[in-house]
Amino acid sequence: MSFFAPRLDRITLSASNAATARVRELRAEGRSVVDLTIGQPDFETPQNVKQAVAAALARNETRYPPIDGVRELKAAARLKFQRENGLDYRTDQIMVGTGTKQLLFNAMMATVGPGDEVIIPAPYWISYLDMVLVADGKPVVVPCGPEVAFKITPAALEAAITPRTKWLLINSPCNPTGAVYSPAELKALSEVLLRHPHVWVMSDDVYEHLTLDDNEFATMARVEPRLYERTLTINGVSKAYAMTGFRLGYCGGPLPLIRALVKMQSQSTAGVCSISQWAAVEALTGPQEFIKDRAASFQARRDRVLQLLADVPGLSAHKPEGAFYLFVHCGGLIGRRTQQGAVLGSEQDVVLYLLEGGVAVVVGAAYGMSPYFRMSIATDAASLEDACQRIRASVTALQ
Repeated sequence: MSFFAPRLDRITLSASNAATARVRELRAEGRSVVDLTIGQPDFETPQNVKQAVAAALARNETRYPPIDGVRELKAAARLKFQRENGLDYRTDQIMVGTGTKQLLFNAMMATVGPGDEVIIPAPYWISYLDMVLVADGKPVVVPCGPEVAFKITPAALEAAITPRTKWLLINSPCNPTGAVYSPAELKALSEVLLRHPHVWVMSDDVYEHLTLDDNEFATMARVEPRLYERTLTINGVSKAYAMTGFRLGYCGGPLPLIRALVKMQSQSTAGVCSISQWAAVEALTGPQEFIKDRAASFQARRDRVLQLLADVPGLSAHKPEGAFYLFVHCGGLIGRRTQQGAVLGSEQDVVLYLLEGGVAVVVGAAYGMSPYFRMSIATDAASLEDACQRIRASVTALQ
């Protein structure tokens, strides 16, 4: 009889976290590595948010907070949903979690049981599948390749729905591909969902403010109001405000669902760090103009990296519409030989080979599609230039 629970065998350590940990190890050994594994903006947390942290400490806002969030933050999130998304949630329909990740996890644990199905378009964020598996559910992965711009189609959604389907999980802009669902595309998906009233929508909107070019952000409950009572809208402050370490997410949804999520959180983390909550109040209610400038910076970086990789033989990068990642097809490198005579037999071999050349990326299989790797462009321009030069040198050296 094993000491460890069987659920532990169903999941794996996050591939992106493992890759980042390996970078730390190599750097500790004195190796020069450009780290493109982590989805963390290189910008500083806004000064007004830092000042709000100091003010909260001065007020001694250091006690246990309410499980669902301090009243002021829930009010700020309510205004944010109204202002930016056209969604009207009462404050009791809003809760706060330790990042969007905990809210996703709470939702799975509160609603998914043995055999229940969750439709997940692939490529997908690494943790989605394992969250479903921990909840004893069944992930239903729908491959969405470049031929459909890495987005699930109405026909594919219809084919994936069964009587056991609980959720469709939508992430737009998407990690890892940067795909953005237009209002028309979400509307077409909603027509399918309206025919299947037992299927709910989990909308992971954390990259909302990082749409690029002229792409318009849209979220399901706004596009199709008839799905309002079947949609959980999840967002956070980590990406747009460069507050990843604050671990602060918030969501809005039907009251019975929010109550279930609060109940689940009451027996895990309880209330979120009080200082982080007051920082988030300032982030959501303070100046917002800088967000567009940061999105423009990511767009410029995207364009430059695409330019640098365009003529690297064996690599092909899809142009993302949002977020700050490139999902790079590396099938043209598989089968090639290194200078030492080793054959690159898989995308994992490609990623390890690039790591030897001083660039850390994440294997595409972790996101549900091969042969690809994900590279984050959420770092400074000089590091991206250096990384692309190293990638080019490594690929050129192959036989």
